[in-house]
Amino acid sequence: METTQEKEILRGGQFLVKETKCEDVFTPEDFSEEQNMMKEAVMEFNDREIIPHKPRFEAKDFALTEECMVKAGELGFLGVSVPEAYGGLGMGFVSTALTCDYISSGTGSFSTAFGAHTGIGTMPITLYGTESQKQKYVPKLASGEWFGAYCLTEPGAGSDANSGKTTAELSADGKTYKINGQKMWISNAGFCSVMIVFARIEDDKNITGFIVENDAANGITMGEEEHKLGIRASSTRQVFFSDCVVPVENMLAGRGEGFKIAMNALNVGRIKLAAACLDSQRRIVTYGVQYANERKQFKTRISDFGAIKIKLAQMTTNAYAGESATYRASKNIEDRIAMREVAGNTHQEAELKGVEEYAIECSILKVAVSEDVQNCADEGIQIFGGMGFSEETPMESAWRDARIARIYEGTNEINRMLSVGMLVKKAMKGHVDLLGPATAVANELMGIPSFETPDYSELFSEEKAMIGRLKKVFLMVAGAAVQKFGPELEEHQQLLIAAADILIEIYMAESTILRTEKNAKRFGEKEQAVQIAMSKLYLYNAVSIVEGKGKESIISFAEGDEQRMMLMGLKRFTKYTNYPDIVDLRNEIAEKVKAENKYCF
Repeated sequence: METTQEKEILRGGQFLVKETKCEDVFTPEDFSEEQNMMKEAVMEFNDREIIPHKPRFEAKDFALTEECMVKAGELGFLGVSVPEAYGGLGMGFVSTALTCDYISSGTGSFSTAFGAHTGIGTMPITLYGTESQKQKYVPKLASGEWFGAYCLTEPGAGSDANSGKTTAELSADGKTYKINGQKMWISNAGFCSVMIVFARIEDDKNITGFIVENDAANGITMGEEEHKLGIRASSTRQVFFSDCVVPVENMLAGRGEGFKIAMNALNVGRIKLAAACLDSQRRIVTYGVQYANERKQFKTRISDFGAIKIKLAQMTTNAYAGESATYRASKNIEDRIAMREVAGNTHQEAELKGVEEYAIECSILKVAVSEDVQNCADEGIQIFGGMGFSEETPMESAWRDARIARIYEGTNEINRMLSVGMLVKKAMKGHVDLLGPATAVANELMGIPSFETPDYSELFSEEKAMIGRLKKVFLMVAGAAVQKFGPELEEHQQLLIAAADILIEIYMAESTILRTEKNAKRFGEKEQAVQIAMSKLYLYNAVSIVEGKGKESIISFAEGDEQRMMLMGLKRFTKYTNYPDIVDLRNEIAEKVKAENKYCF
């Protein structure tokens, strides 16, 4: 960790207003020897224990999911992020993301069980538990002797998680709470030993968290396994609590702190979900290109057709961008945790604050990568044509499993609005200076634009200038919206969502370019030629999205001269000096993947 402190670490959301040097981003090419060994071990587990049994998972073999979880526990994979004091491996945040990434692509059923257990099942106790709670529960959860579940959602409380009706009533002697209520969509319910349950005490404004051991004799009953579109062998049930008695010492954190626990657990869950969607994309690209290289129509391999090359290039590019952004943010979180520990915080405090700091990035990643994996699987089916619709090929289950990623850990709509809302709140607290840069952009709109042709001879000089201008689009649109609507901005959801799409594209495109720039400096531009092509293609697509969303926003809340001026600004900020040859870029990416017959970055 010694390298952490020399450079200033950007705070969450500051990527928008401060320049990041490529040397300061972490990339998958920076994995340490230990991380690469972990990656190999996890990939080997996935190839041996999960992928060969895909048909059994699809046939709802819940016992197999549990069996694989036990094996993952024996290999230490369930305890990667758990401190060594509680039986875990105590590895850093990047290793946690990496494990989640490479263990999740065999089937969404196991991926969900793994994510629910290691994330929202174990982590709230690790981060909020008392010493005795941690000693009692965490070692069993880290080893896989016990499995965890997380009971937050109710029939009437989904996105509005704090509106739950489940109650916790203190006994007359003050020694126990009696929990009554109903929870739904509970992952791992069928085989969990312990649950994090959220309930309301009296008329408290906020819910409270409890650690509840799963005991049918203590008023806990389960509904039948849900019949789901995807993740079919992930145990998902309703859980009913009828006078379930819980000792007072099993309250997690303090009374009324449950909502805070739920929100922070979801922040970690969001970036881990992004990681869990990465290797699925790599595999889908590999299956897609292998099929396209073998399949012939009109006496030609379909991989030689331009229509298929578009798909292969886009799928590959989005996977590469997702990796770039996810590992950039994971290392930021790891560095922030280390910094807080050096400053004297406990591991618990450091991890909580470290993740909370990058909540904006966690929401951005959750949205971007979950949508990319869905698009990837959709195009995968298309490459396979009619065969893609058949259960005999891997694409239809990949498509079904991908669909849930846009819903859990907070829907993508909620996460879009959160990302912008949190940024505005950070600005109001003075943690991110949005006002200064937004005012500067507003003044720039009034000035006379420069007509000089800049020198863009250096690699990515034009692309980085473009990223800088896309940030101005966000500041222009969001700044004007905040000025116009003030605290009521939250009620203008369509505007928030459009602004979020601009924010997402900026972070993803910048992460992709910085990764490639760093590697081009290390390994040479020639060696990174295809990565350079992907970075340029991703940015070109991002510019189109920013242009569209910017226009939609401006014409919806501005009028007259203000509207005309902002639209002129939008045009200026999204204009290339030298447009990339998009067909050329796609061909270069597709040809590389075709030649390697797999995702190869």
